Amino acid sequence: MTADFQSALHPAGPQSDQIALVWWILLAVSTAVMVGVPGMLAAAIRRRRVSNGQSSERRLARAVGLAVGITSVVLAGLFAASLAVGKRINSYRDPNGLKIAVTGNQWWWEVRYRTTSPNEGFTTANEIHLPVGRGAHIELRSNDVIHSFWVPNLHGKMDAIPGRVNTVWLKADRPGEFRGQCAEFCGLQHAHMALWVVVEPPDAFEHWRRGQIEPSHEPAPGSDEERGREAFLSLPCGLCHAVRGTAAFGQVAPDLTHLATRRAVAAGALPNTRGHLGGWIVDSQRIKPGNRMPPMAVPAASLPVLLTYLESLK
Repeated sequence: MTADFQSALHPAGPQSDQIALVWWILLAVSTAVMVGVPGMLAAAIRRRRVSNGQSSERRLARAVGLAVGITSVVLAGLFAASLAVGKRINSYRDPNGLKIAVTGNQWWWEVRYRTTSPNEGFTTANEIHLPVGRGAHIELRSNDVIHSFWVPNLHGKMDAIPGRVNTVWLKADRPGEFRGQCAEFCGLQHAHMALWVVVEPPDAFEHWRRGQIEPSHEPAPGSDEERGREAFLSLPCGLCHAVRGTAAFGQVAPDLTHLATRRAVAAGALPNTRGHLGGWIVDSQRIKPGNRMPPMAVPAASLPVLLTYLESLK
């Protein structure tokens, strides 16, 4: 599966289709105005040179009246089109849709899948998975400042405001990986607050979902993974991060239970590779200054096994 170019002009769902339609209408009207106005101005100048003053004034008055009329009709048409599209976008519902709570933080996204069964819900970060053709009801919150949730290929922008819950529906009509980002300036690392929406066939989504429900696996006794888990639990990592199935229950940083399944770390700032993950752990402030993860004094002998453990969290 390849990543789609992040653009509202490459729609992949019903809401983005409607938004793109309005954009193309506005482009066509704007192009007509940009071409027509200079042409009419040139024609008016040419005619004025060959006409007498009185008839020129009458033609000018008629031309102004005609221009005002055309402008009024065009603006009314654009207003009506905008209202119609807005109504269609906001009326979309899916009675069988997923329920996902997305919370903005400086500078990452918490993604919590909610179900009626407490054993079926789970939490991940900076990545939303959806099945093709099934809608998702997104509840947007913020833990600090105003953020804005925007996945251009699927929908328009919606703010995440502290103390308030805003909602938006997402639906994709085709598989793909669609990049989203915060679209409201929220601090120093605003530009590095991205997320991915991964749209899969229903069976692939179900496979991913079942895997996310499970706790972290148990490392083999005496393995590098087990030594890495011991290193993880001996460091301050568990005070902020959670790894289900271990004694790490932190709630203020991304849940790492299935970290290795994600495409990126640091909210899209880095690919999820061993080298980038190691650099992020040792000194995240050099990579993303101002983020809330302090530099970690990881012993040199512990870093390789720690990375091996984190890479096993699938």
